[in-house]
Amino acid sequence: MSCCVCQKPKTTLVCGVCQQDVCKNCTVFLEPEQFSFLQNKPDFLQSSAFCSTCYTEKVSPELAKYEDIMAIAKDILVFEISQGKETRLIKRKEAKLTVTECPDRNETMLRLAFMAAEKGFNAIIDVDIKSKKVKEGKYQHTMYSGTAIPAHVTDRKLVKDRSIWSDPN
Repeated sequence: MSCCVCQKPKTTLVCGVCQQDVCKNCTVFLEPEQFSFLQNKPDFLQSSAFCSTCYTEKVSPELAKYEDIMAIAKDILVFEISQGKETRLIKRKEAKLTVTECPDRNETMLRLAFMAAEKGFNAIIDVDIKSKKVKEGKYQHTMYSGTAIPAHVTDRKLVKDRSIWSDPN
């Protein structure tokens, strides 16, 4: 039982990909919420400890892809359900995206945008976010859930009405 990286005899952890023993100094750790927006996580990302070789070969490319999708999701166009004038020319072919039990309204919207960006869309339309008060003993907090339809939006499909220029998005 020696470390697969440095060959020292003190190993306390196991790599999540290759299942070999790794010492604490050679282990690369991931935060538990690192890939929290992914719907279908690969099996090897369920672990939080990796040897440096497996991290650079398997985890690092997945992390780069995840961060690219997150950057696209932050720049995605968002049209709420009340903005029907702006979205009336956009087709609604795709199935609705749904997020349930989120602690923050902005995080709910970002999760919907991430799901759309993951599928290759550049906008979410008919965004409907609802809040619900949850009581736990004497304390209460708000949980959010939301739905949206992913869409491809081009400039020619957007309405160029001067009356809505003050709030285009």
